[in-house]
Amino acid sequence: MVVSTPDPDTGGAGGLLETRRDPTTQLSGWRQFVEADQTSFELLPEDRWRSLSPADQESYDDARILYHSELQVVRTSAVREIAHQGRLLTLLNQRETGARRGLIVSGQQTTGKTTALKQLGRLHELRVRQRHPDSDGIPVVYLTAPPKGSPRKLAIEFARFLGLPSISARHNTIDITNVVCQVMIEARTDLVLVDEIHLLNHGTTAGEDLSDHLKYFTEHLPATFVYAGIDVEQSGVFTGIRGRQMGGRCTLVRTGAFPRNAEWRSLIATLEDTLRLHRHQSQTLVNLSDYLHQRTGGMIGSLSHLIRAAAITAILDQSERITQSLLKKTRIDHNSENASRQRAG
Repeated sequence: MVVSTPDPDTGGAGGLLETRRDPTTQLSGWRQFVEADQTSFELLPEDRWRSLSPADQESYDDARILYHSELQVVRTSAVREIAHQGRLLTLLNQRETGARRGLIVSGQQTTGKTTALKQLGRLHELRVRQRHPDSDGIPVVYLTAPPKGSPRKLAIEFARFLGLPSISARHNTIDITNVVCQVMIEARTDLVLVDEIHLLNHGTTAGEDLSDHLKYFTEHLPATFVYAGIDVEQSGVFTGIRGRQMGGRCTLVRTGAFPRNAEWRSLIATLEDTLRLHRHQSQTLVNLSDYLHQRTGGMIGSLSHLIRAAAITAILDQSERITQSLLKKTRIDHNSENASRQRAG
C-alpha cells in the first residue's frame, strides 16, 4: 500500500476504514498482503504544510496516522535466517517423494515469529509469480492452528483459506480433507505456513489427533510445511513418538529478544527513519536505545508498538516529535510494562 499525500484541492484522503484488509488466513487477504507495496509517505514542505486549510490538515494527518499504523517490516537477522532456511527447504523438497523436511520457528511472544513467517511466504509467492506470470495458482497457504483443535477444525481452516464452499454437517473430515488436498495439488501449492503451532500438544489426545491429521496433509501434499509457535520446545509439540518424529523432520529456528548491541541500535535507527513527523529530531530514538531496551526488553513487537503509538500521539497532540517524555506516557503490552518496572526497580 502506498499512502500518498492528500491533494488540498480535492479535499482529502477519505476514511481510514476504507483501507481495511481481509485477514491473511483467507486467500483474498493473503493476496492483498502479498501484492501490497511497502508503505511510503512524503512530508509536505514546511510552507505548504503551514498553509493547509483545517480540512486539508485533517486529511493530511489522517494519511500520516494510517502510514504509522502499518507495521514496517525490518529485515533483522532472524527474518533473514528464516527466509534463508525456508527457501533452502523448498528447494531441497521440490523433487522429494518421501518425507519432506520442514521448519519450525519458536520464540516468545512479540519476537517477530508471525512477521517472519509471513515474509517468507510473501517472498516465495513473489518468486513463483515472477517465474510464472500467467499462472492463477496458489503457491502459498497460510493458516493458524485451531484452538482446542480437531482434525475437522484443521481441515476447515484449510478450506476457509482456499475459499471453498461452506462446510455443512453432512461433510465429514475425510470429505473435506480430500477436497482440500485436490484443490491444493491442482493449484500447485508448494509452501504451507501454519502459525500458532504451540496449540498442538502431543501430551493430549486432542493434540495427537490434530498432529496425525496435520501429518496426513504433509504426506499427501507436495509442499514444504513451515510452522511457528510460542516456545514450541516447552509446549508439548515434541512430546512422545509423534513429537520425536516431527523433531526429526524439522529444522528449528529460535527468535528472541535483542541484546543491547549494534543490531539493536540499527533496528531503532531503521524504525526512526520511517517516521513522518515535522518536528522530530534525527537520532533522538537512537540516543534513547538503552531506555527503549529497558522499556521493551528487546522485544521487536513491543518496540514497534511503542514507536508507532508515540508517532500517532505526536500527530494527534500536534507536538510532531517523539521525546522520552512522550515515550514514558505511551502504554504498550502488559508483559513489557511489568518487566520494565521490575528492571527499573
